[in-house]
Amino acid sequence: MRNSAGRSITVDIPDNYPSYTDSPDDVRFTEWCQALSQPDWTAAVEHRFTEQLHEGTIDDAVFRRYLVQDYAFVESLVGTFGHALGEASSMKAKGRLGTFIDTLTADENDYFERSLDALDVPESDRREPDLMPATRAFEDLLERVAREGGYAETLAVLVPAEWIYRAWAGVDAEPPEQFYLAEWIGLHNNPGFNEFVEWIRTELDREGAAAASDRQQRLARHFHRTVELEIAFFDAAYTAKRDDQTW
Repeated sequence: MRNSAGRSITVDIPDNYPSYTDSPDDVRFTEWCQALSQPDWTAAVEHRFTEQLHEGTIDDAVFRRYLVQDYAFVESLVGTFGHALGEASSMKAKGRLGTFIDTLTADENDYFERSLDALDVPESDRREPDLMPATRAFEDLLERVAREGGYAETLAVLVPAEWIYRAWAGVDAEPPEQFYLAEWIGLHNNPGFNEFVEWIRTELDREGAAAASDRQQRLARHFHRTVELEIAFFDAAYTAKRDDQTW
């Protein structure tokens, strides 16, 4: 198995970054975190949700359920990016994060509104949805790292959350016919998004490589926990049921 950089991945990954690389210039900190998160990383990127989304075969009820939860989750995500903006050490970094927040609150919000309309999602489920356990767990993680950690801890959650989407959306395939599927893929596979994910990875690479060993391991745990929650989030779209759900 190989990661996105082409480096071989084995099950025997050193649990400390210095043992994984002779030089931070040789192996990126985010590569080490990604390798430690296997096989969950691959399970998230190649989840049946992402495959069916690309194929256009995903059931509308499944995607509707997912989209309602993701729409609710975006508010917490924006808050966490806002925390990262406040913690960033340079105005350039603050500017990059601010621009991405604008994308989340403008372009993505417009997509959500049109797609939720097309999928006949009632207003009550847009404003006050019943959050699934995976959504609550994800929000709890975001809030905890923002409350207890610094810039690096926040990045350790944000990077895999965005990088996984870049990975699965970047599959070379014809876009599905349904606009709400095709546009969701497009939002996560375009030059602007791809460049942002690469940039935010370099931020975590720098912060992680400079951190003490115990902090590096904590960052890797946050990274892996995020990957696990991405899988749970996709799974929940298939398994969660609501007694009063009629749409």
